[in-house]
Amino acid sequence: MSEYDELVRPEHLGPALAEATGDEAWSEFEAKLIAGGKSNLTFELRSGAGELILRRPPSGKLLPSAHDMGREARVQKALAGTSVPVPEIVLVDEGELLGLPCYVMRKVDGHVIREAFPEGYADSVDDMQRIAGALVDTQAALHLTDPDSVGLADFGKAEGFMQRQVRRWTEQWQRSKTIEIPQMDELGRRLSSGAPAPQRVSVIHGDFRLDNCMMDPKDPGTVAAVLDWELSALGDPLADLALTLFYWVEESDEPVGITPSITRTPGFPGRDFVKKRYAERTGLDLSDLGFYEAFAAFKLAGIVQGINARQKAGSMAGQNFGELDHLVKHISQKGLDTLDA
Repeated sequence: MSEYDELVRPEHLGPALAEATGDEAWSEFEAKLIAGGKSNLTFELRSGAGELILRRPPSGKLLPSAHDMGREARVQKALAGTSVPVPEIVLVDEGELLGLPCYVMRKVDGHVIREAFPEGYADSVDDMQRIAGALVDTQAALHLTDPDSVGLADFGKAEGFMQRQVRRWTEQWQRSKTIEIPQMDELGRRLSSGAPAPQRVSVIHGDFRLDNCMMDPKDPGTVAAVLDWELSALGDPLADLALTLFYWVEESDEPVGITPSITRTPGFPGRDFVKKRYAERTGLDLSDLGFYEAFAAFKLAGIVQGINARQKAGSMAGQNFGELDHLVKHISQKGLDTLDA
């Protein structure tokens, strides 16, 4: 019996996988938690038939609209065959197998790069520039994909997207906060006063960064797959870009704390590279980006607070990410500083 059997329920999931894949070898499997996921839980499943990846929500009480497995699976199914690389979805379940919604996808061969490059990989400035370029180009390709053409016209209500996002993350903050942080309250109030008019409606990832992508193991200039689509939606692409830029710390910056800071590596292209290349690829005007960057801080602070609340409740399969109250305060203050700049 595995320590994760209660979370993956092999006696239910195994037969379902065997039926979905047409391979009886999946009737029995071993599960290993892939550490590092701070929202949903990700498990690598191994059997005589190979390897698959399971995504499921954390245990315990869940916030409304969070951890939507069906939404994650749907957007990846829709993007299959486009220029946005995604894993193949094998099985989607609404809750019969694990007691909570989940999905299973094919394992993609690639590097998830967090705090260090794999040995012998991306060991030159040119390689780092190719990684940065591939990330920007992939995000731009996503934002230029016509939602109607991939069956995602009803993936969300695009009108009033930014206003709803500010309300949503204000509500998530109110539900998950463990201490009072005035900076969060003030940032939410100021963002709610108005947002720039969107230039286009796009499918957005919602948490696009290097370690939510897998890089091709043989070619640093190619994204093998984009992962972790929990926060995807139809909305303003500049909100997506702004969060990517917030994660994209430079050598002189203080690390964010909860996310990898490998973009600080000497020689790695900075945020100006990202903005220039993105604008060239999409044709979008970035003159109002400051508002979106302040919102990115608000959203990220809300994400961190959600992690904070879940780990304090013991619902992260034993993972602990340290004391995070100070980080929520730090990030929200950065958002206020951006609005005041």
